[in-house]
Amino acid sequence: MNTKTFNLTRASIMIALACALSFFKILELGNGGSVTMGSMVPIILVSFILDKRWGIATGVIYSLTQMLLQGVAAPPTEDFLNYMLVILLDYVLAFSVLGMAGTISSFIKNKCFKVIFGTTMVIFLRFVCHFLSGIIIWDVYAPEGQSVFLYSLLYNGSYMLIEFIITLTVMFLISNLTYFKNLIKN
Repeated sequence: MNTKTFNLTRASIMIALACALSFFKILELGNGGSVTMGSMVPIILVSFILDKRWGIATGVIYSLTQMLLQGVAAPPTEDFLNYMLVILLDYVLAFSVLGMAGTISSFIKNKCFKVIFGTTMVIFLRFVCHFLSGIIIWDVYAPEGQSVFLYSLLYNGSYMLIEFIITLTVMFLISNLTYFKNLIKN
């Protein structure tokens, strides 16, 4: 099997695993967002095992798959631009950045720290996507008198923080496996 086919197979398996894990929800919020059993881990792994092109492509395909399997949360407006912003911010960009973990941390030599730093940064970037979406689109759900910034921070932070802890813990454990250390690109 040539390298391209092998990488395509690896990425496809990781997308399937991420999709399967996304159905095991610990917590699901009413207006979108959930805590899963580490559904970001397989996509982040691709970015460390393969390269940024494979990582980002895997993230994009995963985002499209998530939209198909879980549905797109309809924005509280019938404006086409807002609908496209939901797709872009809450799905495509939010999940595509997960595939950049290996690239973001490429300057770090210690493989365990590389994984921790890269994972932390891409989950933060995913949070920023959801935070911006909350301010721009979902602001109508903010309680009267509450800042939309605070609303978006609390709403998106409530599930992303737990998801971050789960993902970082799993990535830390995986990064200490000898087998995985041999797969991480330097």
